[in-house]
Amino acid sequence: MDLVLLAAAVMAFAVAMYVLLDGFDLGVGILFPFAPDDAARERMLASVAPVWDGNETWLVLGGVTLFAAFPLAYSVMLPALYLGIILFLTALVFRGVVFEFRPRSTRKHVWNAAFSAGSMLAAFAQGIVLGTVVEGFELVDGRYAGGPFGFLSPFTLMTGVALVTGYALLGATWLIIKTEGALQDWSYRTARPLGLALLGFIALVSLWTPLAEPAIAARWFRWPNLLYLSPVPIATAALGWGLWTSLRARRERAPFVFSVLLFLLAFAGLAISIWPYIVPRHYTLWDAAAQRSSLAFILTGVAILLPLVLGYTWHTYRIFRGKVRDGDGYH
Repeated sequence: MDLVLLAAAVMAFAVAMYVLLDGFDLGVGILFPFAPDDAARERMLASVAPVWDGNETWLVLGGVTLFAAFPLAYSVMLPALYLGIILFLTALVFRGVVFEFRPRSTRKHVWNAAFSAGSMLAAFAQGIVLGTVVEGFELVDGRYAGGPFGFLSPFTLMTGVALVTGYALLGATWLIIKTEGALQDWSYRTARPLGLALLGFIALVSLWTPLAEPAIAARWFRWPNLLYLSPVPIATAALGWGLWTSLRARRERAPFVFSVLLFLLAFAGLAISIWPYIVPRHYTLWDAAAQRSSLAFILTGVAILLPLVLGYTWHTYRIFRGKVRDGDGYH
């Protein structure tokens, strides 16, 4: 068994789960200032209050797996992404503080602003980190050689805005499931332009990365790869159409499902573009991996803990299923 591939699969699964689960509750925060009224904001918060902290468990699992299973990649990425990661984690702290203090405050507008700003900053910082990983790092003798703001570029700023848009779409489609009445109607209307914007960003990234990196262009457009990988853009277009039609038909669960599948397909496309590198154009998964004994130890722990985390996540969502009503809240 290739333990390197298994560890990479665990890390990819954890990142995907985090992006999807924490993505929609960050999206609710991004949409927060634009809600119809204060009552709608209360229901928006209530829709994510029982699950937001559990969603972040996947971030911890992904980060720990990177640190323990791929220490070389961790040592290269952390200096390059330090400021972006600090901004991201600080924004998550703001959101957590809001959940605790806002219900007891008489100045809710201050906490509303903190919740929205924290959500937008967290999503934007994640997008910048993702764009930096795809774009690659400047290394000299195996160490990061760029400056503290080396992660900022037109491409990473674009991926930051793209992820904010994508998370907002997840948040809007989540609210379609969890709410009814005027707030649900508003969520339907909001999701449509967000879906179109996300598809536009996916197309932009799909064109930008091959033009900027010849290796990615060869991966996608050289024969017979062009034939083998053609289902990816075709499936993306089909999912985009499914999202649009499900929103127009006012189906409740289908828009969220289509949005999740779009995220997963975009994630798969990025993985195809940089495979087999974990530090693009410098270190492959096998170059950066820990020793086999360390991987075996790590994966044994994952085999024990992962079913528990999955079970806890499933149980939480099952307990708090159904519509959010006026008066529901965080206590």
